[in-house]
Amino acid sequence: MSLQRKPIMSVLPPVRKDRIIGQLPKCFNKSAALHTENEFHSKVKTACQQQRTGTVGRFKISKVIVVGDLAVGKTCLINRFCKDAFDKNYKATIGVDFEMERFEVLGVPFSLQLWDTAGQERFKCIASTYYRGAQAVIIVFDLTDVASLDHTRQWLEDAMKENDPTSVLLFLVGTKKDLSYSLIEQDAIKLADQMKAEYWALSALTGENVREFFFRVASLTFEANVMAELEKSGSRRIGEVVKINSNPNNLHAASKKKQPNCCQ
Repeated sequence: MSLQRKPIMSVLPPVRKDRIIGQLPKCFNKSAALHTENEFHSKVKTACQQQRTGTVGRFKISKVIVVGDLAVGKTCLINRFCKDAFDKNYKATIGVDFEMERFEVLGVPFSLQLWDTAGQERFKCIASTYYRGAQAVIIVFDLTDVASLDHTRQWLEDAMKENDPTSVLLFLVGTKKDLSYSLIEQDAIKLADQMKAEYWALSALTGENVREFFFRVASLTFEANVMAELEKSGSRRIGEVVKINSNPNNLHAASKKKQPNCCQ
């Protein structure tokens, strides 16, 4: 009796059709954007086409932490994108919550771990233990609450204690765009520029700009990861050449071969 092998089933379900990214999403405001190019970096596109880096061609995950004051709408923002739902009954996050969202960027599977952290002071120590290793930090404030915007500086400082500032993408996000917020947005744009963060204004209630924002986060994080992998692979190749050519034993052996055999 012959045994037939069962086909190996993929552990992960296919990426949803509405999570496929083929073009770099536009920024919200060019005066407060991480970069204003209309397309992915040419090196990233080439790498994805050739699938020749460590990132490209395999399942890659990036960690994103969401921080901000109590009741600014962090959980509502994540739920609107991940579940397309808005819960009017406010419940404060205790510690941290976690969502995983899968994408396909330039034909490559890519996921965001979205860490929803508590805004209450008494849970701050618990939440801060999850800050480490973030590729992106989303700092959320309420467009109708000036104090929540002022507090974003402290949230940024706390997040950067656990991360390398040179390798983290920052996003300053104003929620409750459906309400009147007058002049606070101009202050937010100035602050985003000082933070070197990209500014967005959106509404979890209506869904305005929510999908566009998370697509932008996924795209820029993916691009940064691929560029980092390309730099690493380039450094390894250069390092290997230097190591081989500068090996003292190899140089000594080579010089011995070149010496004439005059003593024999």
